[in-house]
Amino acid sequence: MKQAVKKPLIRSLVAIALLAGLAGLAWLELRPTGLGEGFASGNGRIEATEVDVATKLSGRIAEIHVDEGDFVQPGQILARMDTQVLEAQLGEAKAQVSKAENAILTARARVAQRRSEHAAAESVVRQRQAELVAAEKHFQRTDILVKRNAMSRQQLDDDRANMLSAQAALATARAQVLSAEATIKAAESEVIEAESTLEAARATVRRLQADIDDSQLKTDRVARVQYRVAEPGEVLAAGGKVLNLIDLTDVYMTFFLPTREAGRVALGSDAHLVVDAAPHYVIPARISYVASVAQFTPKAVETETEREKLMFRLKARIDPQLLERHLEQVKTGLPGRAYVKLDPALEWPTHLQVNLVP
Repeated sequence: MKQAVKKPLIRSLVAIALLAGLAGLAWLELRPTGLGEGFASGNGRIEATEVDVATKLSGRIAEIHVDEGDFVQPGQILARMDTQVLEAQLGEAKAQVSKAENAILTARARVAQRRSEHAAAESVVRQRQAELVAAEKHFQRTDILVKRNAMSRQQLDDDRANMLSAQAALATARAQVLSAEATIKAAESEVIEAESTLEAARATVRRLQADIDDSQLKTDRVARVQYRVAEPGEVLAAGGKVLNLIDLTDVYMTFFLPTREAGRVALGSDAHLVVDAAPHYVIPARISYVASVAQFTPKAVETETEREKLMFRLKARIDPQLLERHLEQVKTGLPGRAYVKLDPALEWPTHLQVNLVP
């Protein structure tokens, strides 16, 4: 009889325990966050901008100076490509520069020579002009004397021939001046051509020097090496990836909010981040991005019921100056939760106030 009474009692206790467990689970799932209408929160993950360090030209990797996990600073040389061919081409281009410079000197000397010849031709013209004037005057005097029968006509014919000869000589001298002017222009064209050749050679030198400089792969930011994609000795095509970096000045948490809450978030809104690995630290951030198009929340983030709602993707960016002081603690991929202040006039709850690593 006692055993019969105990069985219903045990069943009742088990049922009560099951109901209590279900109620507890329901309360855990549906309990209020305690943040109120002025706050919103969503699950997310710490991310950072990734930068691929790649080759500008095809070639063989000569050296890689960093390993995975190393911190790098702006201007630091991370790897170097083999530049033997480029250096040989650079030497050839520099020789072309010297050749072009000599060609310019030769062309300028030729211009000076042609101008000297032009000046000499003009002197001949002036001489022939003087000779023509003298021949004309002599002819005129002889003509007068012949008319007076004071001189023979033969002398007049001779003086006329001398005058015509002087005219022809003057015409020849003037033609030589024109020819000298033409040679000057040709020589000046040679100078311009030589200068153009020199500029082209210098441009080739600058291009090859730039290619050699670009063969030293550098970083322009504070970053951490995430992957070594290639190794020394490998031959890569133009644009081939050598390293993958994490930009430690652009770290943020990507998370999702439903339409009603996302619509109240403005760019620059105050946000606080808590990562699962260190829940006792609260990291300050600012909203840097709100998606303009709604999307379904990833299954790994929300429950099945909530996935039926359209969600908006947001980014809460951590202050670069704060990151600089805690570079060793920056780790991407960590899951966590982002809290956003929708009402700027509100104060953060005590458990969400900023609390950083000392």
